Amino acid sequence: MAADLRRDPVRIQVPASSANIGPAFDSAGLALDIVDDLVAMITDDDGVLIEVIGEGAESVPLDDSHLVARAMARGFAVMDAHPRGFILRCDNAIPHGLGLGSSAAAIVGGLALARALVVGGETLLPNADLLQVAKSMESHPDNISAALNGGLTFAWINEAGIAGHIRLELHPAIRPVIAMPAAGLPTAEARLALPRAVAFGDAAFNVARSALLLHALTSEPAHLMEATSDRLHQELRRSMYAPSLDLVEALRAAGIPAAISGAGPSVMALASPATADLVAVLAGTGWQVRQVGVAGLGVRTVPIAL
Repeated sequence: MAADLRRDPVRIQVPASSANIGPAFDSAGLALDIVDDLVAMITDDDGVLIEVIGEGAESVPLDDSHLVARAMARGFAVMDAHPRGFILRCDNAIPHGLGLGSSAAAIVGGLALARALVVGGETLLPNADLLQVAKSMESHPDNISAALNGGLTFAWINEAGIAGHIRLELHPAIRPVIAMPAAGLPTAEARLALPRAVAFGDAAFNVARSALLLHALTSEPAHLMEATSDRLHQELRRSMYAPSLDLVEALRAAGIPAAISGAGPSVMALASPATADLVAVLAGTGWQVRQVGVAGLGVRTVPIAL
């Protein structure tokens, strides 16, 4: 029997995220206190009506190919819910194409909207199942795990294709700072630069530092410089974001652990209270530098302001 639909509007907030964090390619994710605010309501009219303000307003489609709308449609189908149409309003704060998890936020946010619009949605699409549906749309679970759960996450996909994750707390002495260039880079394009096979020594290098990264992020930040070293993906994409890697190297030379954020071209610095302000100085002109908090909560339903 088809699921019943709610008729009142619902509002969802979903955070940005920075993934990889150096060596932990496609596994580490850190939810950031930059959120997209999404509101949707079921209608009796066929099709979708979409309004977008903020980031991406001039470039994203305003029909059912919009990523949030596509995720909502996928969520409704999983729950056997069949609305004739819906209205969607996206107030976007997460920059697009800069390696801050905008697509993961759109997917997780859209699935959460669909869940909230279905009676009993939390039972029909619990978080564990929502993660699997999101993974089928994103393919890698790092950003989606952070967007779904908040905080620091490490995610994986088992041999059966099922995604799993653990959630941890970032050490309180770490101050994330994001440096964003003016121009973005599509994730799909960035992934094309990666090889199909890697050298055994490089794989071993990253495995060791990924293990160290978990410890450094949660317990002993003194190890962050070594723990954010990478041989698998950043240098291989230098031609796509050379200024970003130059900034990573400048920050590291100044004693500030840094890495490309996700597929780039933004840079994530894991600064301390004493060095957070130095990131903007070293970045110079042409970069938007923001000290950002960690989003302790992932995607969530919030009241609609009257």
